[in-house]
Parts: sequence; structure tokens; C-alpha cells
Amino acid sequence: MEQNQPSTSGLRRVAIDPISRVEGHGKITLLLDDENHIREARLHIVEFRGFEKFIQGRPYWEVPIFVQRLCGICPVSHHLVAAKAVDQLAGVDRLTPTAEKIRRLLHFGQVLQSHALHFFHLSSPDLLFGFGSDMAKRNIVGVLEKYPDIALKGVKMRKYGQRIIETISGKRIHGTIAVPGGVNKSISIAERDAMLADIDDILAWSQDALALNEYIHGAHTEHYSFATIRSNFLSMVGGNGELELYHGGLRARSATGDVLFDQFDYCGYRDILREEVRPWSYMKFPFLTALGKEQGWYRVGPLARVNNCDSISTPLAEAARKRFRDFAQGGLVHDTLAYHWARMIETLHCAESIQQLLHDPDITGTDLLEDKGDRRKVGIGVLEAPRGTLFHHYEIDDDGMVAKANLIVSTTSNNQAMNESVRAVANEYLDGKEITEGLLNHLEVAVRAYDPCLSCATHALGKMPLTVELQDSSGSVVSTLLRSADGEFCAAP
Repeated sequence: MEQNQPSTSGLRRVAIDPISRVEGHGKITLLLDDENHIREARLHIVEFRGFEKFIQGRPYWEVPIFVQRLCGICPVSHHLVAAKAVDQLAGVDRLTPTAEKIRRLLHFGQVLQSHALHFFHLSSPDLLFGFGSDMAKRNIVGVLEKYPDIALKGVKMRKYGQRIIETISGKRIHGTIAVPGGVNKSISIAERDAMLADIDDILAWSQDALALNEYIHGAHTEHYSFATIRSNFLSMVGGNGELELYHGGLRARSATGDVLFDQFDYCGYRDILREEVRPWSYMKFPFLTALGKEQGWYRVGPLARVNNCDSISTPLAEAARKRFRDFAQGGLVHDTLAYHWARMIETLHCAESIQQLLHDPDITGTDLLEDKGDRRKVGIGVLEAPRGTLFHHYEIDDDGMVAKANLIVSTTSNNQAMNESVRAVANEYLDGKEITEGLLNHLEVAVRAYDPCLSCATHALGKMPLTVELQDSSGSVVSTLLRSADGEFCAAP
């Protein structure tokens, strides 16, 4: 374990291992000088997955099913983006209207349920009770007890999104709907009507959640600077610059709002993005090639998408986007906690889009597959997953087996940004302070705002055991703080 090694720099190391509510295994390390001033803060992703290697040697048509196992919260995103890449491998450039709309409906259901899960279950306890509040109530049970209406709406919204996924793909997780050239199942009129039955409630609850976020962000001025950094932004946009979650061109803006590139064909992503490997993390560090690795890091996800787009195609979400941009007087919003606000704008957009698609006659059509063309050796798919821009790149051999795979997932793109936010919080809140659970939670709040993949943490919300050690330069333990499996903090005996 890293925290059991002395710091070669002569600084003291504080290790938070593991971080709660993060997909897989991660930790935060802080280096402090003799006066307890923060000299370094890092977020480490220490779990090795190796999916890019696992995929090699598999038939290309298996990939959309196989890669869903990357994540338990957003398997639909990996399923659909891989399907887009496999469409190219199969020589299909355009889907039938029905197939594309079914895929889009599935994607909107996925984004809606994921955003609802993150806000209501994982982040609302911090926002409603305070970052340093009593951890006994700072959890979803505490929200249910004090704000039952909010908690129940969150549960029902996620349930609705999951029901859309189950109706379309056959099951709520690891479905098989997307196949090379289209989809393998139509939507019946009865299924459509069942999905429409609750959409008015979902629209109303989405507006309530958005209003709650707008109130929280406006009422707590300390949120404006919390973990806030200035960054570049990357996302997909539609042909007219509108918010686009399924298919479009790439747009990047600098921290000052200047457009760095626009409507860039994502199949050429290797010309604009590079990845750096650092020895202390299994997660890569992507950057915009033109700006270099020092200045080219960027953010993706809801904050990037709402900042980057010129409009949103649905009226209620567009009105919310304008209020969001007015908050920054027409400029970009850099507040890290504004991720939650932007996330609820997108949730409302998904609800509106689901309603529109369910009223579209094509959605119950039966023309599901496009004829395959000549097989290609390279297939690249990109879409906007709940957490940000997601890239899947596959190359196959003459037998149709995957020879090479490269995945740039949303959390990877936010890697440097999360590190910068952790550093900002450490300097502002922990510098020279005594370690407490509340201060430690400030660091986790900063990471949690980015919504890194969290499928493991939903099984033990707020109950993952935690050990924090403060060591001197020789590696001797000065003090230890423990969090038990029951969620209680105490000093080590």
C-alpha cells in the first residue's frame, strides 16, 4: 500500500484509500510539509481492467455485447457506441429511421436513469445537508427521512429510465438490441403506450429537480469557487451547434470560450487527441494535441456539453440552458459543482426527447435493419455517455476478429480535471488543518461532481471501509482515522 511507504521528498503523506462511491478502486494522496501545508494532491485510479486487451481475438459482431461489462451503471452507452463502430465495420453508413430512433430512445432512457441515480442517490445528501454535516444523516436514507418527496421522485425517475431500457432491449442491464446495421426488436404500440403513460410525471419531476439545483447553486455562494478550475471543454454537437447526445461532430472550446475546432469528424479523433501515461495511475491522461499535454487537458460531461452547445432542441431544456448561461453573464460556467445543474438540464432534455420520440410514428416501425455493405477494417464510434464523450475504436483482421481496440471513456477524459479539483479543495479546506471526516468528504465531493463510474459503490453507499493515515517523512504513522463497514468514524486505537 502506498501510504505505508515513506515519502522520498521528505514530506508527509496522507492517503485516502479507497475513495467511496467510485467505480472500482481509487485513492487520493496528499503530501504535506512540516507546517501541514499541501504540497501535492493526486487522484489515483489503481484498478487495472484491460478491456482493450480482452476484446482482441473476438468476432467483431460480439463487441457491442461484450463491452457492456465495462460498467454496471451505463452499459447502454458502451453497447450503443460499440454498435456505431460495428456499423462501420459492417459497411453501414446510415440506419433506417426506425432503427436510429429506437437507439436514440434507448440512449435517452439510459442518460435519464443515470443522471437521476447520481443526483438523487449519490450527490443530493452532500448538497442538501452540507459537505461536513453529520455523516449519519448524509446519505440517501437521511434524504428519505427529511425530504421524502425528493427521494421518492429520484427513485421513480430512475425506475422509469430503467423501464425504457428494459422495454427496448429486453432487460435492464446487458441487453442485446443493437446489432450491426440496426436493431433486432421493434416496439409495439402497447409498449409505446405503456412508456407514454408516465411521461407527464417524469417531465414534471425533471423540472422540480432542475429548480432544486438552481436554488441550491444560487443560495450557496461558496459553491461557486468550490473545486472550481478553468479548463478547456470537449463535446459533441449537432449540425447547427445544438446539444447532441447520440451523433454529431466534435467541438472544443478554450477556457475563455474561444472555439478551438468545430464539427470535427470524430473518425479523425487521433489527429486532435493524445493520451499520456503516468506511472502513478492506471488511467490515462488525454489532452488536445494542438495545445500540448500541459495546457491541453479538458473536461467532458454535462458541464462541457451545456457550455459548448449553442442551443438545445427541446423548449424547456433550452430555457434552462439560457438561465444557466446567464449565470455566467453569457460566458462559460467553470464552477465544478455546476455539473449537477447541467446534469439536471440534460435530464429535462431527455424527458422531453423521450416524449417526442414516443409520439413519432417511426418508433413503432418494422424496418429495423439496413443492408450491410463491404466489410471495413476500421470502425470508430463516438457518443455522449452520461459522464461525457465516449470513444470506441476497433480494427479487425481478414477473419473479422478484433485485432486492436482503443477506448477513451468519459472518466479518463476528466482525469486531469478531477486531479486539479482535488488539489484546489485540498489547498482551500485541508491546508494546515486537522484531518476530520467532514474535511475528507470535501475531497470526495469534488470527485463525485464529475460522476466517475460508480457501479460498485451503489451496493454500499456511505459504508465502504476507509483508512486515512498521516505519516511523517520516515514513514512512521502519526495518526490514523478509521471508517468501519457500518459507516462510523473513529480514531485508531
